[in-house]
Amino acid sequence: MIAGSSPAGQKAPISHHTASLADGILAGQRRALARAITLVESTRADHRAQASRLLERLLPATGRSIRVGFSGPPGVGKSTFIEAFGTHLVRAGHKVAVLAVDPSSSLSGGSILGDKTRMETLAREANAFIRPSPSSGTLGGVTRRTREAMLLLEAAGFDVVFIETVGVGQSETAVADMVDLFVLLASPAGGDDLQGIKRGIMELADLLVVTKADGDLAQPAQRAAAELRAALHLMRPKVSCWRPKVLTVSSVAARGLDEVWAVIGEFRAAMDGAGELARMRAEQARAALWREIEDGLVTALKDNPAVAAEAPALEAAVVSGATTPTLAAERLLTVFLGRPVRPD
Repeated sequence: MIAGSSPAGQKAPISHHTASLADGILAGQRRALARAITLVESTRADHRAQASRLLERLLPATGRSIRVGFSGPPGVGKSTFIEAFGTHLVRAGHKVAVLAVDPSSSLSGGSILGDKTRMETLAREANAFIRPSPSSGTLGGVTRRTREAMLLLEAAGFDVVFIETVGVGQSETAVADMVDLFVLLASPAGGDDLQGIKRGIMELADLLVVTKADGDLAQPAQRAAAELRAALHLMRPKVSCWRPKVLTVSSVAARGLDEVWAVIGEFRAAMDGAGELARMRAEQARAALWREIEDGLVTALKDNPAVAAEAPALEAAVVSGATTPTLAAERLLTVFLGRPVRPD
């Protein structure tokens, strides 16, 4: 059993400190929220146990937001668009939270960028909360604890939660697997930009937004949007109740933002009406369960004293070519499990 967990249906005991932290989050206290996100991002065993109890306490208050993921090629203007769109929604009466996954420093592992650097206007809004997190080399740029941080934000009363990723990559499915709607941003470069977007990422998109549709780029943006619509017609929709749409926006001039929000509303209504939103979130939770199991098993294996004793020699043998990674892995798993992985 995972540290800090309890059998299904039973509540683990919660400390006064954790209960107080939960109460602060439910009251919308920003300091409590920031402390809680730091807690769930920690890898310390005692912190993980405390985070598990905290999330269990807050779970009934989660699930009420619209969860939106954003991706796109470098230079497409993700942060600029998210700031403009988030500010627009806050001023329309929403509470908006942004989990901005930053590139990590190869030396310190910390975020290279920060909320004050990239989203100054949105950061000043009372009903906005921005949390930059280092990607720490995670494929797709989504940290292991992004899903848990999202639950904390929902418990704190944020009705719109954005997840911004580092960029388009092979495992961008990580963000698509934890949000309701996946938005792919494209630039007015048209065909050239389209070539840089993998087909698999296009197939994940529920909405495509062509940015920088102003000035000299207004017409190229419209052409790019037409090309994207044509490309989408050749792809099978993810769900039968929704066909992805393409919009153009100008983040600088704040044009097209109402249309983006309207389409997000149409998407949610269509998914709710078909029962797809509940089904999708249930499948996401199931997938998260098995990812946690995989991560937990890897951690337990590396922490096993017998495995730790044999690992250096086996690693050296793999590096020198004396054995294969498969055989070395089977040996370490045999040591860990106490039985052969593939009995003769």
